[in-house]
Amino acid sequence: MIVKKLAISKGFLEFNSVKILSNSVSFDCGPHPVFYDIETTGLSRHSTFLYLIGALTQENHSWFLYQWMAESHEEEKELLNIFSDFLKNASSTIQYNGTSFDQPYLEERYKIHNLPSPFVSLPSLDLYQKLKSCKDLLKLKKMKQPDLEYFLGLPARKHCSGGECVRLYKSYKKNRDSVLRDIIMGHNEEDMLGLEKIFSMMAYPALMTRGYEPLNAFLENDRLIIKFKLPVPVPVPVSKKGDGFYFTCKEKEGALEAEAANNKVKQYYSNYKDYDYIPQEDTAMPKILSRYMDKSLRKNARPETCYTWFLCDESFLDDKDKQKQYLNHTLPCLLSQK
Repeated sequence: MIVKKLAISKGFLEFNSVKILSNSVSFDCGPHPVFYDIETTGLSRHSTFLYLIGALTQENHSWFLYQWMAESHEEEKELLNIFSDFLKNASSTIQYNGTSFDQPYLEERYKIHNLPSPFVSLPSLDLYQKLKSCKDLLKLKKMKQPDLEYFLGLPARKHCSGGECVRLYKSYKKNRDSVLRDIIMGHNEEDMLGLEKIFSMMAYPALMTRGYEPLNAFLENDRLIIKFKLPVPVPVPVSKKGDGFYFTCKEKEGALEAEAANNKVKQYYSNYKDYDYIPQEDTAMPKILSRYMDKSLRKNARPETCYTWFLCDESFLDDKDKQKQYLNHTLPCLLSQK
């Protein structure tokens, strides 16, 4: 068994940032979150085996990268036991695509070796599951980890891909070539350090969970322009243009431009299934009220038609609480539109 421990001294997220970003997507990471990633000889959890685990954790206010690499199939059980012991003090785990692959794979390997799963009652945050709802906002065609690293402007990787690592590992088992070992572990290290950078992208799903603080609002050329502080800073500026609106954000601030007709602006609602859309009046109405109308006058509301109009007068432009209420209702709906 090869064991490696590396201090991460520069550029890593502060622990307080980890907590803030976790909380922004309604996840409590607790005092001892563990980032981890695994390397296996294939995708099938029944016919392949685990050969490497990388994990990032904080010790004495510093982050450390741990890596454990099995040198043969016979060491898989030992590797699983080591990771179980490592997770005993963990308050949560954080991975990329861990819900679909990493955790189910590990749980099956624990089961095959008649070992208890260390994941029982251990909260888990899958970054992919949180970020996939932002694919349109981020203008990404693919959502693999290297795609997100490219989006963040990270340097190109030096080591091979995960698929190539499988071939190299099979060669390593035969000749114990230290060069191959370093390439394989280097790939996992890049995965782990990239995972930390991708974690900063939790700021994007946080955009859809409210928590905006209005800075100012004004009408200009039949458009409402409202500027506000974001729930958490975004690592890369993004923008989105839709039917009647334009959204942009950079670092700690965002701005929304919304079409105004006769000084009236659309107020959107996320619970569109509870509303009917009334075409003749160009407004949505709660079904508890619209059910008394003739069916020919109403339609089931859709996300893009679930709105009412409000007068954007001085009482709104001078009232931060009203602006906040408007943003909390409307912005998540606009950002979620396809």
